Amino acid sequence: MKTVLVGRTASKLEKTAEKIRSINGTARIESGDVNDEAQMKAIGDRVAAEWGPCRILINGAGGNHIDALTTNTAFDPREITDEKPEEMRGFFDLDMELFKWVLNTNTVGTVIPCRVFGRQMASAGGGAILNFGSMNTFRPLSRIPAYAMSKAAIANFTMWLAAYFAPAKIRVNAVAPGFFVNERSIKYLRTPEGGLSPRGENVMHHTPMGRFGEAKELLGCVDFLLDDDKASFVTGITVPVDGGFLSSTGV
Repeated sequence: MKTVLVGRTASKLEKTAEKIRSINGTARIESGDVNDEAQMKAIGDRVAAEWGPCRILINGAGGNHIDALTTNTAFDPREITDEKPEEMRGFFDLDMELFKWVLNTNTVGTVIPCRVFGRQMASAGGGAILNFGSMNTFRPLSRIPAYAMSKAAIANFTMWLAAYFAPAKIRVNAVAPGFFVNERSIKYLRTPEGGLSPRGENVMHHTPMGRFGEAKELLGCVDFLLDDDKASFVTGITVPVDGGFLSSTGV
């Protein structure tokens, strides 16, 4: 299979491209911002001219920003007084421009690729789209309102687009990973010494399987949802891969 990796920083995609090539796959890297429809269209046109129309689209773009996160998990009366601690960032202190940046990156950054590459699929007679949600798709986690809001929108958009694209024979689904340790999440799930951070401990208390997920454990679900034979009658769903996190009440 031929794979195109798209991101703002091409160098960050090289490691993935090399992995694809190491298993005799074909990979190319295209630098572009998923929030820029003109850039996405240029990439789509360029790749289609050489490789033909896109048949599978995986939307994995996402982001957050520290100034769009609260430091406290619930309202503290001090945050609206002159006695507010300097390090406290409550709901009223969030940077709204960055709040909107998070919303835009995580929602429009999925919509635009669906428009560009979905058009190619419709012209070619079908395809499959997979969007990435998160645990926030189902349950808002503390301190990250913009991210939670945006990931909840992904499930709704996935359902809407699945119904809209059904006549074009394009299936649209989503996967919602639980807590997986990666370069970003390790910073708040583990301590520098390798133990669990307070947030990591809280996650474990709510995860019946008692561990974090590994990237390879997403593959079975992803493969199924993209398989036009095994999942030919599956569209519009968001599947959690979470070690039981959503099934736990925490009590």
